[in-house]
Amino acid sequence: MKVELFAPDPETEPRHWVRHDQAFAMMLRPGSIEWGSKRSSMETFDYTAGELALCDRHVGEWVGLMNVSHLQLGISDPALMASSDGAYGEVELRPSRKFVNPRLSALVAAVHAEMVAGFPSGRLFLDSVEQAMAITLVKDHAVRHRPVQIYQGGLGAARLRRIKELVHAKMEDDLSLDEMAQSVGLSTAHFARMFRKSTGQTPHQFVLRQRLERAKGMLRAPDARVLDVPVACGFKTQQHFAQVFRDVWGVSPTEFRQDLVDSEANCASEKDSEDMSLLVISG
Repeated sequence: MKVELFAPDPETEPRHWVRHDQAFAMMLRPGSIEWGSKRSSMETFDYTAGELALCDRHVGEWVGLMNVSHLQLGISDPALMASSDGAYGEVELRPSRKFVNPRLSALVAAVHAEMVAGFPSGRLFLDSVEQAMAITLVKDHAVRHRPVQIYQGGLGAARLRRIKELVHAKMEDDLSLDEMAQSVGLSTAHFARMFRKSTGQTPHQFVLRQRLERAKGMLRAPDARVLDVPVACGFKTQQHFAQVFRDVWGVSPTEFRQDLVDSEANCASEKDSEDMSLLVISG
């Protein structure tokens, strides 16, 4: 997924754009955009924050960004095809100059927050969001597509075991949704749906939880150092690790580690007191 941020520039002249990837944009704050197939016949559209525009593909058009700030996302053909349950080639979507879709807006907002933070969650997070976007775009805007199927059941025990083995083997790597799907011989869209049906979690949520479980295990070691844990568990920065750890477990990694040390010290003190009492009694 390609992510581009466009800031307002009132002095920018309209440009002739031809996009060959499938792109759409969300307005980050109120503003206006001029659109038109000809420079002499452009139409102005006023937007509020959160409104969306689905771009034309392979068709040249004039665009004047005027005073609008927006985030533009390019959705890959593999993601669109996977969401079309067997479609081949390009998936054709109907362009729309202005529309509202709360689910898409929420997904774009998540990508924007991730970008502002420096993309700490890695490829799997963006892959998962792209797949969710593709499913929504295909469902609501595809010119020709098969209906998105609702599958019963979920992944079998053997496939789930294979996924868990892959996640643990590549815990430190930037694992992708496509890599997980290929390991069990499924398309990304089918895999994502089946995985959630089986586990109640998205692949990204599952991998994040596995990383945090490993982190807790490492922090329990007597010689553990908090600074060594993030990289070993697949987190890109100490700050992101600390934030996610606190969000899930309710304490920071340092606090978790200190609680363990204090608990062990209390246990040792109580044991010493018990031993002393026994000595006094026996004496």
